[in-house]
Amino acid sequence: MIRSIALATLAAAPAFADVAADRAGTTDFHDPSIAHDPADGVVRLYGAGGPHTAFRKVADVWTERTGTEVEVVAGPESDWTGEAQAQADILWGTSEQSMTAFLLTYTAFDPAEVEPIYLRPTVIAVAAGNPLGIEGFDDLLADGVRVVVTEGAGVYNTSGTGTWEDVAGRLGRLDDVAGLRANIVAYALGSGASYGVISGGDADAWITWPNWPLTKDDIEMVELAPDRVIHRDVNVVLSPEADAEAQTFLDFLVTDEAHAIMATEGWVR
Repeated sequence: MIRSIALATLAAAPAFADVAADRAGTTDFHDPSIAHDPADGVVRLYGAGGPHTAFRKVADVWTERTGTEVEVVAGPESDWTGEAQAQADILWGTSEQSMTAFLLTYTAFDPAEVEPIYLRPTVIAVAAGNPLGIEGFDDLLADGVRVVVTEGAGVYNTSGTGTWEDVAGRLGRLDDVAGLRANIVAYALGSGASYGVISGGDADAWITWPNWPLTKDDIEMVELAPDRVIHRDVNVVLSPEADAEAQTFLDFLVTDEAHAIMATEGWVR
């Protein structure tokens, strides 16, 4: 009888859901006193580092052609969050989970308007000259190989979160995950921090994205085998109050001409 009453109570209890939409505006960065008013004649994009170098190349071409200034602001969110809440025409996310996190803070933007625009694959970055001769994932499991991975650790919004375990677990072998974890010497908060670890000589390898080794002189890229690669996207969302030119810039950003520029840093469509 007691068990029957307990089951009946559970069946009658309401279901509780915790979804992102219910948490919008509850982050530490969100400041409701900031008025969102981006329409000032300058197209302003904000997001995490990585895509910004390719975006700036595309923006330079577009600005020369149209005369409209584009400002691309990248780096740790804490450096630009106030500015973005006030004047961002466009936000970009370096992964889907990154954009979902951003939109909890930047409530002027509509999650339904997010558009994935490019993908890039995971790669291994090694020191210039590849002193350990790393050729693929299995080499990261060897004794003494020091690996840095990028992780949000629950406190930092970064596209790198989870990439190392996704790559390690791609073949469904627990030993691969355990083996890589045993060689991780640093869980860095953000790709910039990861780059600092490997460029400083404190790691031999870093599971990351092509744009980093393609834009740095002191690291180089080792491609992963196709059965190890995972992809994450870069996505954008336009403010409903944005300058009219912001939509025109986004339209250009996905043209064949812009794609050719983005591809120089590993971005594909």
